[in-house]
Amino acid sequence: MSPTVLTSLDDVRARLGTELGPTEWEPVSQERINAFAELTGDHQWIHVDVERAATGPFGGTIAHGYLTLSLLPLFNKRLFRLDAGSARVNYGLNKVRFPSPVPAGSRVRATASFVELRDLDTGSQLRTQYVLELEDAAKPACVAESVTLILP
Repeated sequence: MSPTVLTSLDDVRARLGTELGPTEWEPVSQERINAFAELTGDHQWIHVDVERAATGPFGGTIAHGYLTLSLLPLFNKRLFRLDAGSARVNYGLNKVRFPSPVPAGSRVRATASFVELRDLDTGSQLRTQYVLELEDAAKPACVAESVTLILP
């Protein structure tokens, strides 16, 4: 799937409420989980101790919630390309939830919907809702609303 190209804020406005995606599936391997643990210093056993986690509450290791959240830029690039403004900066996140754990060896994919585009003195603020679907799961792995500042 090629990303949707948006060349103006009017293109974004025209897509408000429209779902983009889904992306292709992205694997979440134990190696990726271990690398994230090294990077963040979060070595909780439910993420990195395969033997102990096998008898734990999830039946195996699971990805860190923040690892799942950190996939947003990867999926964002696959879903759309925003060429409007001189630059775009991450302003923050709203309403982040992790309804389903992501087991090592599973796959996730994403959809995105533009929620709101507001004009500000400093540029425009875009709120985008992402849903990261977990393969063969009833609930998503992550639901998050990203806030991006689009500079003039």
